[in-house]
Amino acid sequence: MANTYTQIHIQVVFAVQNRQSLIAQAWKEELYRYITTIVQASGHKLLQINGMPDHLHVLFGMRPTQALSELVQHIKQDSSKWINAKGLVRGRFSWQEGYGAFSYSNRDVPNVIEYIQNQEEHHRVRSFHQEYVDFLKDFEIEHDERYIFRDLE
Repeated sequence: MANTYTQIHIQVVFAVQNRQSLIAQAWKEELYRYITTIVQASGHKLLQINGMPDHLHVLFGMRPTQALSELVQHIKQDSSKWINAKGLVRGRFSWQEGYGAFSYSNRDVPNVIEYIQNQEEHHRVRSFHQEYVDFLKDFEIEHDERYIFRDLE
């Protein structure tokens, strides 16, 4: 799109189905590379990816050529198929329905990258549920507690 200029930085957060800790240390970097490829092949710029065994944070520069919901669906669908095809978990792997998406200014990006890089440190003192609710509150996003990512059943 000629003469289209944008600067859109989005952090997407999504969880493993039922918040199960299925993302293993042994293959998480390979998963991150796979998701990076999905984002880049869709024309966006991956800035940082990291997470915990039960959820991921993905920060990217988004081009206005695709809907955010379409990109997230593509990431979740293709990465689930990849995990299942490789037999990386017992049973069937899937991501929980829904996601959080948070936008940032260019000046905020370095702090968000650092935050995502330090996930293990953050989760020593704060649960994923609390982290996610804090995001929703910080961004003043109205939400219904019934629809926040479910903990293990």
